[in-house]
Amino acid sequence: MTTRFKKNRKKRGHVSAGHGRIGKHRKHPGGRGNAGGMHHHRILFDKYHPGYFGKVGMRYFHKLRNKFYSPIVNIEKLWSMVPQDVKDKATKDSVPMIDVTQFGYFKTYALPFALDTWRLRGRR
Repeated sequence: MTTRFKKNRKKRGHVSAGHGRIGKHRKHPGGRGNAGGMHHHRILFDKYHPGYFGKVGMRYFHKLRNKFYSPIVNIEKLWSMVPQDVKDKATKDSVPMIDVTQFGYFKTYALPFALDTWRLRGRR
């Protein structure tokens, strides 16, 4: 935005430019960043970020995240990913075998009654 359109142009000639004579516009009056979360900004942290401070649970040293990578797909969404030729071959008698790993998923979840119409293969 060009200087002539900035709000500061309207403030020229007015003594404190909208920041007040008493409080003044100082650099970082409440501290920088998340300063004061346990002190003068306690109400904000308790209200909007509960559980921000403190520990919970056990620590896992040197956690290799790749071991725990296990994306999940809902079985209801699975039918939309299956190729059309597999859908055409599926009848009431034959159930298609679907490998969910080829779609990038390792696990499936569904309501128990939905499982009898599928044969699935995954990693976990």
